[in-house]
Amino acid sequence: MSYSTDITDQELFIIEPLLPVKKKTRPPDWSKREILNGVFYQLKNGCNWCDLPKDLPAYSTVYWHNNGIKKG
Repeated sequence: MSYSTDITDQELFIIEPLLPVKKKTRPPDWSKREILNGVFYQLKNGCNWCDLPKDLPAYSTVYWHNNGIKKG
């Protein structure tokens, strides 16, 4: 399912170089795009983290990455 907050290919191209680089430990379960879509969904809708739709990454994953983005 897509949401109005989902980022486009062009937006991802602009944003991706600005994101912190993750250490290569194991392959990620979620793409950067999916995590950003979760962050933007929560920011636009102001919902509780645990109320993110189930087709987005787990709220704990999105929340953890959101805090990393703020600090990075």
